[in-house]
Amino acid sequence: MTTTMTKEPNLKNMRPYGDTMEDGKIQLSFTLPVPAGPEAHEAAKRLVLQMGMQDPSVVSMQGVGATMSFFVMYASVTRGVDFTSIHVPKSDYEEMDMEAIDALIEREFGRKLTIIGACTGTDAHTVGIDAIMNMKGYNSHYGLERYKMIDALNMGAQVPNEVLVAKAIELNADAILVSQVVTQKNLHIMTLTNLVEILEAEGVRNRFVVSVGGPRITHDLATELGFDAGFGVGSYAEDVAAFVVQELMRRRTVV
Repeated sequence: MTTTMTKEPNLKNMRPYGDTMEDGKIQLSFTLPVPAGPEAHEAAKRLVLQMGMQDPSVVSMQGVGATMSFFVMYASVTRGVDFTSIHVPKSDYEEMDMEAIDALIEREFGRKLTIIGACTGTDAHTVGIDAIMNMKGYNSHYGLERYKMIDALNMGAQVPNEVLVAKAIELNADAILVSQVVTQKNLHIMTLTNLVEILEAEGVRNRFVVSVGGPRITHDLATELGFDAGFGVGSYAEDVAAFVVQELMRRRTVV
């Protein structure tokens, strides 16, 4: 598809960009609990129209077994959003690269920092914690294991909160990182709340910098649940490391 930008976007009434500025084009995908066929095709279009969109077009309709149908569609939205009025709470830290973080740790602490991470509870999805912790990292952003001034321990998946806290105490860790991908029925909320409760019950909540990441995690949610920071989609190891180091420095100043 060839795109043409004919004018500057109207950030006071911003709409999606498809072929031309402010055409409002979006792509949708969803499943309907009916077999693929003409009736399902029409139902998908009517559903999109009832969402307030225009010009619905079914790009793909695939049967999923004998009783389901999966759709990919295009449509146009008619309303926009005032982008200039949006303010999203974010972790308070100065962005730094790996070399600068290592140098800062060496200069300010004179020792390696110990950071422990895990997918806790029943969560078995390690892709997030691996991207942050493992040496190879993700998308050309090295993980914490590659930092010369960080001892990183990735405990993997389905780690009970009690086990994670006990290991952090044993290692005298500086920071605890938690990854939560499974969010059905708000399971991540219960798991994260339980972790903070355990830390408080053990009297060690303020001993660690505690942060959480995941696809539905925001900084606002994380702090509401008692964490120091939350990292969502698009975060990398250097974001987490920069926050941890700068938060430790802030705490040292307060003390």
